[in-house]
Parts: sequence; C-alpha cells; structure tokens
Amino acid sequence: MNTLRFTKRTKTFVVLITLFLGSCLYGFSQTNKILVSKKDCKLYILNHKQDTLRCFKCGVGQNIGNKQKKGDKKTPEGTFVISSIEKSQKWTHDFHDGFGERKGAYGPWFVRLKVPKFKGIGIHGTCFPTSIGSRCTEGCIRLSNSDIVQLVKYIKKGYKVTIMPDSIK
Repeated sequence: MNTLRFTKRTKTFVVLITLFLGSCLYGFSQTNKILVSKKDCKLYILNHKQDTLRCFKCGVGQNIGNKQKKGDKKTPEGTFVISSIEKSQKWTHDFHDGFGERKGAYGPWFVRLKVPKFKGIGIHGTCFPTSIGSRCTEGCIRLSNSDIVQLVKYIKKGYKVTIMPDSIK
C-alpha cells in the first residue's frame, strides 16, 4: 500500500497555509460596508451579515442622476472602494458664494473613494451642519462632523461603498 509521508516541515507548511487562507477568507467576509441612499439622504454602515450598525443623515449632490462630468454636481452611483482615510480639518474650499476659501470645509475626516474617471470624490464632514439631509454638495457625500468621526471608527481602506441611484429607472 502506498502512503503519503509528510515531513515535519511539510506538515508545518500545510498548517500555516491553511491558517493563512482561513484568516483571509474570514477577514474578507467580516468587513463592514457602507450603503448610501441618495433618494433618502442617508448613509448606512452594514456589517458582514447586512445588519445596520449605524445610520446617519447625509448630504448628496445638488443634481439628480449619476455623475457624468466634473462640475455637474451629481453624486456618482455604483460600488466603489475606500482608497484612503485622510485628516482634513485644515483643508479649505471655495464654494463660490462670495466668501472665498473656508477653513474646515471638509470637517475632520475625508474618506476618499476610488471612482473611475473622477478625483476628489469622498465622504467628509462639513462647515455647513444645517445642510445635512439635503441635496447640497458638488458630488461628495457630506456628514456632520460628529458623524464622520463615528464613521471612521467602523471603516478601513479597501472597504466597499455602494451609492444607490436616486430612483429606479
């Protein structure tokens, strides 16, 4: 009878590979996700079982529809990946409202999304807290500063963000 003989080194290698693959699969299935409803102006943090962990009011693009070009003031639709989570409390932005550059325009955090054909799309705080829950942005997703602080506790680079269409066509 032919039997396979494993050396101690081979057994150790097999165990390590099994543990590595198991932890990778477990890690991928245990990540949180973000779901944004543009229609309802809400952002949901979902766990791996699709249970809602948190729900926040958010601001979305001023114009309805999927982002087509820079400056159209539409929030992109689809599933995107978080490419970075950046401190943004010192960043400024000119809203072209006659007041010039505003410090703290993006709040304390900017969660950058990898959106094909577009740069600078993300989820961030704001210097306009009363705008939350409305169509108010140039295309990003805007949260209150306290909510963006909570959001970054639940997410990491590489997590997925799904932005739902304004309405089903």
